[in-house]
Amino acid sequence: MKEIMWFNELSKKNLAEAGGKGANLGEMNQNGFPIPNGFVVTSESYFRHLDANNLRETITGMLAALDVNDNDKLEGASEKIKEMIVNGKMPSEIENGIISSYKKLCEMAGRNVYVAVRSSATAEDLPTASFAGQQSTYLNIYGPEEVVKAVKDCWASLFEPRAIFYRVENKFEHMKVGLAAVVQMMVQSERAGVVFTVDPLYQDPNVMSIETAYGLGEVVVSGQVTPDTYRVDKEKMDIIDKTIQKQSWMLIKVDGKNKRVEIKDEAQGKQKISDSEIKDLAKICRKIEAHYSYPQDIEYAFEKGNIYIVQSRPITTLTDKKGLEKGTGGELVETNTGNAKNEGQKTQSSGSGSSGSGAGGSGSGQGKVLIKGLGSSPGIGMGPVRIIRSSKEIKNMQKGEILVTPMTSPDYVPAMKKAAAIITDTGGMTSHAAIVSRELGVPCVVGTGNATTVLKEGMDVSVDGSHGLIYEGLISSQDVGGKGESAAMTHAVITAATPITGTKIYVNLADVDQAEKVSKLPADGIGLLRAEFMMAGIGKHPRQMLEEGRKQEYIDMLAADVRKFAAAFYPRPVVYRASDFKTNEYRNLEGGEKYEPHEDNPMMGYRGAARYIQEPELFKMELLAIKKVRDEFHLSNLWLMIPFIRRIGELRAIKDIMEEVEIYRTRDFKLWIMVEVPSTVILIDQFCEEGIDGISIGTNDLTQLTLGIDRDNGSMAKGFDERNEAVLRSLKRVITTCGRFGVTTSLCGQAPSVYPEFAEKLVEFGITSMSVNPDAVERTRKIVASAEQKIMLHRLADLARAGQKEDAKKELFEDA
Repeated sequence: MKEIMWFNELSKKNLAEAGGKGANLGEMNQNGFPIPNGFVVTSESYFRHLDANNLRETITGMLAALDVNDNDKLEGASEKIKEMIVNGKMPSEIENGIISSYKKLCEMAGRNVYVAVRSSATAEDLPTASFAGQQSTYLNIYGPEEVVKAVKDCWASLFEPRAIFYRVENKFEHMKVGLAAVVQMMVQSERAGVVFTVDPLYQDPNVMSIETAYGLGEVVVSGQVTPDTYRVDKEKMDIIDKTIQKQSWMLIKVDGKNKRVEIKDEAQGKQKISDSEIKDLAKICRKIEAHYSYPQDIEYAFEKGNIYIVQSRPITTLTDKKGLEKGTGGELVETNTGNAKNEGQKTQSSGSGSSGSGAGGSGSGQGKVLIKGLGSSPGIGMGPVRIIRSSKEIKNMQKGEILVTPMTSPDYVPAMKKAAAIITDTGGMTSHAAIVSRELGVPCVVGTGNATTVLKEGMDVSVDGSHGLIYEGLISSQDVGGKGESAAMTHAVITAATPITGTKIYVNLADVDQAEKVSKLPADGIGLLRAEFMMAGIGKHPRQMLEEGRKQEYIDMLAADVRKFAAAFYPRPVVYRASDFKTNEYRNLEGGEKYEPHEDNPMMGYRGAARYIQEPELFKMELLAIKKVRDEFHLSNLWLMIPFIRRIGELRAIKDIMEEVEIYRTRDFKLWIMVEVPSTVILIDQFCEEGIDGISIGTNDLTQLTLGIDRDNGSMAKGFDERNEAVLRSLKRVITTCGRFGVTTSLCGQAPSVYPEFAEKLVEFGITSMSVNPDAVERTRKIVASAEQKIMLHRLADLARAGQKEDAKKELFEDA
């Protein structure tokens, strides 16, 4: 085996010589990815250094009887072993090979270069040995002698306390784990970070997560800062959403040394890389994932406008790598986390790895939220706070406590294994704390900013790792989703007696006190959440509260109620229909007489979209309540529906108002409109072209406006019927047109549950969902299932008849 191998000599087949990191860099270099050049001091060199200094047996003897859970003894053994490796004499041929290779690298670059010397253990980056970062990395190394010293330091780091602990816990023999040292030209990054080609929390294979910070990327990996997060649709290469974080300092090279420098005030809160750079980076990372045929954890850097890939390795925190048991059909199950040493410690997590619990949730508001951060490992953890400010304090950590720390490093792993949950001041979704927490199955919230100052030692807290919330006290099982069950067990339980339908069955809701109870029905979400009941509960006209300077109070009260619905049903969608009070109904609120005009026919008057455009300041109060629920409580299942929309111009104006409060259509925020007016039916193709995600047909208003019958007029009641041919033709036009544009279609009304033939027509037209009252959910699901089966049987029969006719034709021609 060679002592030195250049990247262009390596591929993924060279794991034994170059370790996972070195082999991957060679593989990417061979396939044309933008990799800074370099070479690898192979694991053969490491073992030869041990043998030349008679260290194998000495080290093995020192570690044989070591209790790795005794932190003082572990650190003592580590220091002695590292000292022996660093002070040992490196074989001359290896030392000369490193020096000549470094000089050759400088010649290639046309200048003396700074290099990074990174560890690449033969097991570190393999899927079965996944705690990357156990060994050390040395940056901005300059000069041949310094490179030789850094390689020895790298070898010695194989015996850091964290690395010894890791190998013992995972039953790796110390002398069967080699270490290669990657020597790579430094990219003097202006911006850098980490890409996960599969979203690390929700584990959506179609979503890529990018984190970026100013300066060197080490601050992102270590969690020293909270980076920007950009999520990208991997197929369309569209940016789904962006979370911009303020960064006050960065790490850069100054006179050959890494130095912490302050960032100018005007740049601190800006987006770190442009939208075009996000997409360019995403395309490269998508190609890397395709090359390896496996999701990748990729480190990158920008230097003078160029993108460089620093390393790539498999993501090790996907569901099938976790200590989580998978349920069936999306079922969520409660499992012990970590390993057998964690007896008695439980967390609640989704078997699919997605955010599965309604807990931030269904902590439907009883617990006081102390702090918020980024939910980075799903589940609920409860216990007393243990504040650990440095790795020297990890011996104080007790099993079942909540680990609260500025940030974690690999040294923290023993403490993290004991934790019921983990909270950090800094860090993002790809930081050490986030990755290791997901791997251990421990709930984690990162990037809180102030957890170590707000939380006090010994106080009881509950941590919602799905939504990034920390509650005061031990939240009851009811508050986190139910009666001692997994938090997400409040989701609909579809039993064998409940038929599965291709058409989604949603529920109509208005009463906040019914949210938790109704969430247990076999409904696919809330297809119509009426705002009016919540506003009536507030009791005051919104304009009166606005004029009294109580705008934020109104927003907070509305958000508190909306949140309870979204939490109870999480992650199923909740479609909030903006206020559709008519003037006579608004007038019943306190202060309403002052603000509402008198109308002879309020049903066709000042309501819905037209009202929002005339009074945008009131509409924005509703929008800000939605934004609060989605952003602060991380309930991304909350969508918006605009009622009683008459003209295309109204939709444009509504979207402009939404943009003013920074609410945009994204992958997980859908904008629906109600189809209740004949003009909307006629212009439905133009509404689709203008940009909507879904529609919901309000059959009551549409029927009365199509037939010219007041549904409240007793003498005309017999003529009011959704099954009228004119109404059915309108429904067919809307559903089929929306289908061509990829816009989802729903209907809110009781007709499907009352008239089976009406439900059958809707299914035949291609409707994607129906939304009914709670008492009709199960009945409607059965009716729809029957209608779907009937249509399928008819189609099969038609296909069979068509086949028989074709066979008959063939026989006729053959006879002829």
